[in-house]
Amino acid sequence: MLDYLHGKCGLEVIERDDGFVEVFDGQKTYFMEYDQWPEAEKEAIGYARGRVLDIGCGAGRHALHLQEKDLDVVGVDYSPLAVEAGGRRGLKNAYVLSITQITSRLGLYDTLLMMGNNFGLFGNAKRARWLLRRFRGITSEKGRIVAETLDPYATDVPEHLEYHEINRKRGRMPGQVRMRVRYKKYATPWFDYLFVSPEEMKEILGGSGWKVERIIGDEDPTYFAIITKG
Repeated sequence: MLDYLHGKCGLEVIERDDGFVEVFDGQKTYFMEYDQWPEAEKEAIGYARGRVLDIGCGAGRHALHLQEKDLDVVGVDYSPLAVEAGGRRGLKNAYVLSITQITSRLGLYDTLLMMGNNFGLFGNAKRARWLLRRFRGITSEKGRIVAETLDPYATDVPEHLEYHEINRKRGRMPGQVRMRVRYKKYATPWFDYLFVSPEEMKEILGGSGWKVERIIGDEDPTYFAIITKG
């Protein structure tokens, strides 16, 4: 992200624990202007209201859009350089925090934003339920979560289908991916990232104090969920 801001181009590598490797041109996504967003994404961001916490804010494209709309936005990201990139682009409030470090010390919010497939930051179903209970305590009475993910079953790629089966055999959800991201000499630690179908999302939310109010864009693998208290 910082290289891109300095006029340099580069590709990041997504490495999965079964050896599958994919090259991703993240710059096109991380710095996409609002008029280039898919219609479903524009519709989903329209549900953000009040005070907003952007979880996994990256270079800040969602937070900056809402900031321009005069919403009070705070961004958090595990990457110090991502937070720096957001700050250089004009994001006023951003902190280096992982999703598990989010507590009431950050204040009370009306909207939690988990765009860019960041429902995946929950990692697994058990951790998702634990964090969802915590998120109830940092959101207002009518608080909501606007989350993006993709349906892992909407694929016919043999390597992905094989990985689903590997996960089932080791007692994991089929869309639970253990991965790391590489760029030049940099590599993240291995971490779990969770992709779920709409039905699996509803199952995870069961008993957490949250419910899916609406699904947007479910005709594509990528979809957005408007999640409310209830």
